[in-house]
Amino acid sequence: MGELGLFPLGIVLVPTERIPLHIFELRYQELIGECLEHDDEFGLVFADDDGMREIGTRASVVDVLDRFDDGRLNIAVEGRERFRIVTETEGHSFLTAEVEPVSDEEVVSDQTARERALERFRKLGRVVETDVDEPDADAGLLSFELAARVDFGPERKQELLELRSEPERLRIVSDLLDRAAEAITLERALAESASKNGRGLQRS
Repeated sequence: MGELGLFPLGIVLVPTERIPLHIFELRYQELIGECLEHDDEFGLVFADDDGMREIGTRASVVDVLDRFDDGRLNIAVEGRERFRIVTETEGHSFLTAEVEPVSDEEVVSDQTARERALERFRKLGRVVETDVDEPDADAGLLSFELAARVDFGPERKQELLELRSEPERLRIVSDLLDRAAEAITLERALAESASKNGRGLQRS
């Protein structure tokens, strides 16, 4: 167990995911400055109107994109290990806490489940007509690799973050990918139908 600086945000960072952050508050400029100086990680924790969650993800600064004269920063961070907040601590301008690691149960997903999830990811890519950055089928955290590439919303991602079973997470991600593809297909079909109906009305 050790102390970790916390950055509560309205987003969820999952392990392996890379995201950009704009650092403008002085306390978080201090936090990121310390991380850069000592090559440390900080904890990104989802927070909304219901408060701050106790399960978060360690974030490592992998690139400083911009430095501004007033101290603001644009950075890129990568999600590392998960943690659970044990108790909040004091002594800094930013939030800190004693944390402990969160690890998965010693069960891996089977090959069939991994291939099914990847096929549904490819299907979603075909539906949205874009090239997909496909993760390795043998990635140990395939569920997080996929969740990092599709916007399921912070609540869903937080649920995935808190699960400690990779097979269960992968099953949920696979279902979410399937539903997303179906929803987009239906939305496009309805839009096309409405467009045709509109043209028909104009001709009459």
